[in-house]
Amino acid sequence: MLQTFNEKNRDLIVNINGRLLHRDQAGVSPFDSSVQGGDAVWEGLRLYDARIFKLQEHLDRLERSARALSFAEIPSPEKIIDEIKRTLAANHMRDGVHIRLTLTRGAKITSGMDPRLNQSGPTLIILAEHKAPVYAKSGLTLITSKMRRPPPEILDPRIHHANLLNSILAKIEANNAGADDALMLDTRDHVAETNATHLFMVSGGELATSRLVACPEGITRATVFEICAGEGIPCAERDLRIEDVYGAAEVFCTGTMGELAAVLKIDDRTIGNGKVGPMTTRLSALYAHRTATEGTLVVAE
Repeated sequence: MLQTFNEKNRDLIVNINGRLLHRDQAGVSPFDSSVQGGDAVWEGLRLYDARIFKLQEHLDRLERSARALSFAEIPSPEKIIDEIKRTLAANHMRDGVHIRLTLTRGAKITSGMDPRLNQSGPTLIILAEHKAPVYAKSGLTLITSKMRRPPPEILDPRIHHANLLNSILAKIEANNAGADDALMLDTRDHVAETNATHLFMVSGGELATSRLVACPEGITRATVFEICAGEGIPCAERDLRIEDVYGAAEVFCTGTMGELAAVLKIDDRTIGNGKVGPMTTRLSALYAHRTATEGTLVVAE
C-alpha cells in the first residue's frame, strides 16, 4: 500500500495557473489559501488510453464544491480541460496516469482567514503523474479508526475540500496498526467510509453502501450503482453498522485512485472466506470495461 517513487515522474511538468513548470520549480505563494487554511477543492482523475473517465462528473463536483465555499471566481470547464490537455501534452502522457486537480481560493493580500483578503482570483493546479491504481488487487486490510466523520451540520461532506486532516489522522492509525487503510464511522456509530474510499458490502447477493450522511458523493461509487442497474444487481444505500460489515460475504472499496479493491480483513476479523469474492471480481471486470471504452478524449490520436 505504501506508494513509492516512480522514476518516470522525475521530470514532471506541473501546471499552475497556466504556467508549465518543472516539478522542482513549481510552487504556490505562502499567501495562497491552500497554505493558509486548506481552503481549496480538488478532484482525482484517471487517464485511460487518451481518455479521462467521468471527466464531466468530476468537473461538475469541483464546481459545486467551489460554489459551496463561495469562491468568487471559478474557471470554466472548457478552460480546465484545455489546461489538462496542455499538461498531458507537455508530459507526453496518454495512459496509466493519475491527475490531481486542485482549485484554491487564491492568494491573499495579507495572511488571515477572511475570504475578502482574496482579491486576485483562484489558483488552478494540475498535477499529472504516471501512477497505476494504488490498491493491491489481492485485497486490503482495514482497522476501525477512533476518528469520526463529522455530520453535515459541522462540515457538509458534499464539499470535496482539501482540508484532509480528519482522514490523515485516521490513516496514521492504520499505519500504526499495520493495516492498509482505516474504516471511519460517523457520530451515530454508522459506517461512513474509509479514510480515502467509499465502502460496499455484499450479503445474500445484494450490495449495500452507506447513505451520504457523513461521506462525500463518489464518482466511482455512482458508477457502481450504474453498473448494478444495468446488470440487475440489487444495490442500495442504507445505514450500516460495523457488525453488518463484519458479517458480510464480501466487502470492497471504491475510488478513482484505487478503482475497486476487495477488503479481506477488518479489525482482525476475516471477511467472508478471506479471499476476493465473485461479486467483487465481476464488478471489477465490468468497471474495467467501462474505463476502457468510455471517457473524454484529452490526448490527440
